[in-house]
Amino acid sequence: MADIRPFMSIRPEKGKAAKIAALPYDVYNRKEATVEVEKNPESFLKIDRAETGYPLSVDMYDEKVYQRAHDLLWGMVEDGSFIRDQKKCYYIYELTMNGRTQTGITACASIDDYLNGVIKKHENTRAEKEADRIHHVDACNAQTGPIFLAYRSNPVINEIVEKVKAGEAEYDFTSEDGIRHRVFEISDDDKIAAISQAFENMADIYIADGHHRAASAVKVGLMRRAEHPDYDGTEEFNYFLSVLFPDDQLMIMDYNRVVKDLNGMTEEEFLGKMNDLFEVGTPQKEAVHPTEKGSFSMYLGDNWYACRMKEADLSSDPVDGLDVSILQNVLLHPVLGIEDPKTDKRIDFVGGIRGLEELERRVHSDCKVAFAMYPTSIGELFAVADAGRLMPPKSTWFEPKLRSGLFVHALS
Repeated sequence: MADIRPFMSIRPEKGKAAKIAALPYDVYNRKEATVEVEKNPESFLKIDRAETGYPLSVDMYDEKVYQRAHDLLWGMVEDGSFIRDQKKCYYIYELTMNGRTQTGITACASIDDYLNGVIKKHENTRAEKEADRIHHVDACNAQTGPIFLAYRSNPVINEIVEKVKAGEAEYDFTSEDGIRHRVFEISDDDKIAAISQAFENMADIYIADGHHRAASAVKVGLMRRAEHPDYDGTEEFNYFLSVLFPDDQLMIMDYNRVVKDLNGMTEEEFLGKMNDLFEVGTPQKEAVHPTEKGSFSMYLGDNWYACRMKEADLSSDPVDGLDVSILQNVLLHPVLGIEDPKTDKRIDFVGGIRGLEELERRVHSDCKVAFAMYPTSIGELFAVADAGRLMPPKSTWFEPKLRSGLFVHALS
């Protein structure tokens, strides 16, 4: 039974949503984030990455950076840039990219569901990455970036969503990257009750993206529990900000690999190894996209090669059967010597949103070979999480990215 609750959102004044909404904090490095905030001083990035308000001589994890985030957030509430709803509501968040629409429910998920496995993970988190967001959430007394959750499509929720979307949107704007964002409020008590019940009937909710944000939010909640031993479970710090999407509307893009050297081999020697291990097509000058599971493309030298994994290497195991696992276990580790892709500096990962042109660019600049993967499916993600297992690093790339700043969840 999933506990997915409505909440009183802090959100932009209607005319400011387009300016405030920002891509997630972790898609930028410090220099990029600073440029973005200089370009758009109203961007929520100035709160999510408050170090942008200081010179590089100030450490981005300095205490005053987190205090600045707090002051900017609550200053925008005081000056009316943000409004604070007075009723607990669900919100619909619709994103349309390249003609494809996905519609989620913005709500608060239970930290207990995360702890007891109702909300399932498929990635490990790193303590050093959690520490920053723990500090940010604690200092702001609010969660500013939603966790991207997925659930198996539900007809009750689908019907309510379609009815509400027939009305007027709270926000309707197209961001610079061409993605349309629409937000609707669900304040009707009957609809709220029906959605709550539909989620209660679900045994499984899945983290699609935002594992570090989720872990950080949960740890802040546990800290608050320790500070308030008389808590009764209804306090806002027991819940974390989420947007939940039905599985049949989600698209996972490819997450590709580039390797900086051939582990001492010439291109000819490496191509010989590839022919031993995979079915490798003839060289092509035009970019080759993999067409189905078990296939991938390689860019080596100035040529593309369509490649197929051999039947003997395929597996029904939810983790070992992933294409990214097979490539790692058959080629990257034994041939290229990349034992741990999480830490090896010789491998890098390129999100599919950048296109195959980026793989070509990398091979012609700082790498020797690139592999374009067939995207992992949402079904594969669910199977790994259901098995209590973890995916290899950089297995999934979700688009479009949820914007931060459209919803803020105060912890008190």
